[in-house]
Amino acid sequence: MRPEGGRSILYGMRTVASFIAVLLLAWPARALETCQPTPVYEPCEISLEMTAEEAAKHANPYMTVELRAEFRSPKGGTTKVMSGFWDGGRTFKLRFAPDFEGRWDFRIISNLPSVDRKVESFEATPARTPGFIEVFNTRYFKHQQENTPHFWLGDTSYKFATIPWETFQQVVDRRAEQKFNHIRGLILGFDEQAGKVLADPESPLLTHFQEVDRRVAYMNQKGIIYDLLMGGDQNQLADLLPKRQQRERYARYLVARYAAYNITWQGVQEFEEYKDGRAFLKEMYGHIQKWDPYNHPRSTHAVTSSSPLMADGWMNYIVQQSSDADLAAVEYEINAAPFVNAEFGYEDSGAGKSHDHHVDSDEYRRRMWRAAIHGQYVTYGNTGTYGGRKFDVDPKFLDSPGVEYVKHLHDFFQQTRYFDLQPYYRVEGGEALGLQVVPYHEEKPMGVEYIVYVEKPGPVELLIPKHKYEVSWFNPIDGTWLDQKDRFNGERFRSPGPPDNLHDWVLYVRREGKKESFNKSFYLESREARLKKVETAEADLPFQIQLPDAEELVAGKEFEFNATLTKDTRAAKKIYWLWTAEVAGSGVGPRVLGSEQFGRFKVPDRLTDQYPATLQVRLIGIDGAGRVFEAFKPYRLAAPE
Repeated sequence: MRPEGGRSILYGMRTVASFIAVLLLAWPARALETCQPTPVYEPCEISLEMTAEEAAKHANPYMTVELRAEFRSPKGGTTKVMSGFWDGGRTFKLRFAPDFEGRWDFRIISNLPSVDRKVESFEATPARTPGFIEVFNTRYFKHQQENTPHFWLGDTSYKFATIPWETFQQVVDRRAEQKFNHIRGLILGFDEQAGKVLADPESPLLTHFQEVDRRVAYMNQKGIIYDLLMGGDQNQLADLLPKRQQRERYARYLVARYAAYNITWQGVQEFEEYKDGRAFLKEMYGHIQKWDPYNHPRSTHAVTSSSPLMADGWMNYIVQQSSDADLAAVEYEINAAPFVNAEFGYEDSGAGKSHDHHVDSDEYRRRMWRAAIHGQYVTYGNTGTYGGRKFDVDPKFLDSPGVEYVKHLHDFFQQTRYFDLQPYYRVEGGEALGLQVVPYHEEKPMGVEYIVYVEKPGPVELLIPKHKYEVSWFNPIDGTWLDQKDRFNGERFRSPGPPDNLHDWVLYVRREGKKESFNKSFYLESREARLKKVETAEADLPFQIQLPDAEELVAGKEFEFNATLTKDTRAAKKIYWLWTAEVAGSGVGPRVLGSEQFGRFKVPDRLTDQYPATLQVRLIGIDGAGRVFEAFKPYRLAAPE
């Protein structure tokens, strides 16, 4: 017989076990699982599970579950809000990147009772990367963590999300070794794949985004920032998401999944091909600005330039797709933003070509330097690796002459104060960037460094403040230097030309000692980047619009345009030109007509949907002294024939 006390002990154990079992049934397994200590600027991933009752109530969690968290910073007590996202089944995730070391407390707000109002914390450890990038001092980018300049050097991989994993790894690994720090690509893929991912706009294909997560994380691990294209060209994203609610949820979903990674927003491919691209992007970026707590840089890809959208306020860097030096020069001087040229050309190093901007390696190098010398950051593309509609991605083209040229450009600018350089106009025989400042309590400028790209053989003349300068020639083909033995002492540097006439060269004139002192006493901000004053007084203009001389133009048709010089000065004979057209009140904004003094330009047929309309033709010119002039001429715009 068992003693009475034994029955009491056994009864007590059964009672406790039953109580624990009731608790386990009442509380969902693994309701919330926070992250381990996470380095600053890397994602802390917090997993949450719906209960069976919640899952039954929310048959489509993507549409009906609301989930966000308020993260309280250990520095100053500021709060960042991040949305959560559904990741399949009962699982939701919060993906958050701390931007300061220390303990982060967070509170969840949700219509899921099992996690609503819960408070948890995690520890942010010292950073292993320089951090996210942001626009700095009007023209440039810097890293947030270390407050260091960022020299944007991009590559193009439109199909990055769908190529085999092994191929993707090869591309990323090699590009990281080659000093690239950006890769842009379509998050949805081209039309067929995008149609699968958003076949039902209210239930996206989660396996696709889970694979994109894996790939973006891998890029970041290799030091590469993802330039995120939310949708393709030809109105793709607008067609897939026809309702405002669908677009808002998609934008919030992208922020929730990817804002904790090192990314930039690059809008849609060729926004001008959208039926109402300006309004569409303004709406999308309104949602992104609301939910992105890191304020990642924002722009959009374009047929020519995204600059017409600057007035809408959401964009803080400009993307061009052009090799046109005049367009680059003029837009730089009238827009307060950094420029990224994402498609001035793709190198054909053997894979073939399908478009006019698919060029040989030497032409690619020249276009790249033209973009850089006009203050633009560059993005590379190779027809064998960029993943266009008509091209497969073949790793054998990862090592090409063009990539070597990109590396040489990178190495050249790394030893300059590239974050201070601006276009310099007092040069003949080439195009130039320069850094000169007016010291405190002085009136005359002080020269620091000048870079002259000499594309064609011939004499070079550079007017600079009188000092002693070191002079070198840089070979952009092989990255070698030829140093001039004697320092130049004066203010008018003349050279009969580069070391040879076989190819393009770069002239580098600088005061090394002054550069060193700037590096010690000035940090990223030796001077403020300011826009030039645009002069419009008719008496001051060195040109006037002569053609077209008709009162009416027809949308979609070509017309002869011509500007006549009215002043015979040295500066007036060297003008960068840019013609634009805009229908006031249409909401479309301006479009580029051309960038030559005269020629046949087509009037875009998407400037308005109401005819007749008043068309304003605008001509901007920058003369050889760097002065900016502007002329206007109105026309009646008739409907396309």
